[in-house]
Amino acid sequence: MASFVIEGGQRLHGEITVQGAKNEVLQIICATLLSAEEITVENIPDILDVNNLIQLMRDMGVTVTKLNDSDYIFQAKEVNLDYLNSPEFFKKSASLRGSVMIVGPLVARFGQAIIPKPGGDKIGRRRLDTHFEGIQKLGATFTYNQDKQRYDIKANKLKGCYMLLDEASVTGTANIVMAAVLAEGTTTIYNAACEPYLQQLCKMLNAMGAKISGVGSNLLTIEGVKTLSGCRHRILPDMIEVGSFIGLAAMTSSEITIKKVGYEHLGVIPHSFSRLGIKMELRGDDLFIPKQDSYTIESFIDGSIMTIADAPWPGLTPDLLSVLLVTATKAKGSVLIHQKMFESRLFFVDKLIDMGAQIILCDPHRCTVIGLGEQFKLRPAKMSSPDIRAGIALLIAALCADGTSTIENIEQIDRGYQDIDKRLNALGAKITRK
Repeated sequence: MASFVIEGGQRLHGEITVQGAKNEVLQIICATLLSAEEITVENIPDILDVNNLIQLMRDMGVTVTKLNDSDYIFQAKEVNLDYLNSPEFFKKSASLRGSVMIVGPLVARFGQAIIPKPGGDKIGRRRLDTHFEGIQKLGATFTYNQDKQRYDIKANKLKGCYMLLDEASVTGTANIVMAAVLAEGTTTIYNAACEPYLQQLCKMLNAMGAKISGVGSNLLTIEGVKTLSGCRHRILPDMIEVGSFIGLAAMTSSEITIKKVGYEHLGVIPHSFSRLGIKMELRGDDLFIPKQDSYTIESFIDGSIMTIADAPWPGLTPDLLSVLLVTATKAKGSVLIHQKMFESRLFFVDKLIDMGAQIILCDPHRCTVIGLGEQFKLRPAKMSSPDIRAGIALLIAALCADGTSTIENIEQIDRGYQDIDKRLNALGAKITRK
């Protein structure tokens, strides 16, 4: 098991470029199964989850050509459906939660799919009901094999219909949209997710010949087509990385320029960090974070304690609450962090408490952070990363701590952040991978 050894207390300086968005590219790669023609995807990050999905595509018979470090051509001309029954497929797809999004494309184009009970982050319950109920409404049948712990999905012909999703699930909406584009007739999806990732998927599908309207809203209308062609698509900058670097700059009192952030797609992320007192300046499409020795958490207009909570887009993405939480420990003032979606995502705060942070875990979804300001120094610690986002939050804490810390199980961090140690070391950090 690999680990990071971090010598904290270093002030960072320089420029860092944001990688392609992990949450978008997983959807986009799965969508390449919808066409037999070549699809070029640009700005793909070199991270564990993405690389595992690309290899899964290869194993399924998809021709994958790597053009350079970040651009690939996918051609799903001949997909080996027999491979879905193999132990190798079961093992690989079970460990990769994003693989659930191959169901929609496979059922739409080939009339069948098999998917094991997915794995992924240990952050709490992640229901698949939205995925399955939506595709069932289009005419597919789902059978769960308890002994083999897998789902068998079949459909003679998908037919469009109206559906109201029980939750605005991003991956659930993506899966249903990918199934509906080849369904017969018109599909209307209400309470659809409208995150930039989903907008990008719809943009790509429309470039391939799909007919999707209402993109960017929670009401999507899809007119089914018989076939889809190839296209060229570019992945957006990763908004979660942008937020991570904002928090990192603030906590280490560093001056950092975050390059090519795709500011128009960041939504409320910059405002959420500004509520903690963090200053930033937009320079073209770069975000400049000046050196701040201190930052003060705002209160609401009536003087009550600031609350930062996740919400469906255009609300705050839950993936950044861990970073906002750790950033608040060094601020002046108090904030209530409310993680509504996942009931285990805040449990990493015990590691921050061990480092000296003043945090009260109210319940599985809420905690109060009492920021102690610039006089406060986190203690170094030995930790283990429980998931991707908690992992980057702990790394930020370690970079701020007064001493040497160790983070184990960094494979979790590698799942979502490309060469994070090398990129931060280029700014002046001291991180050793062991």
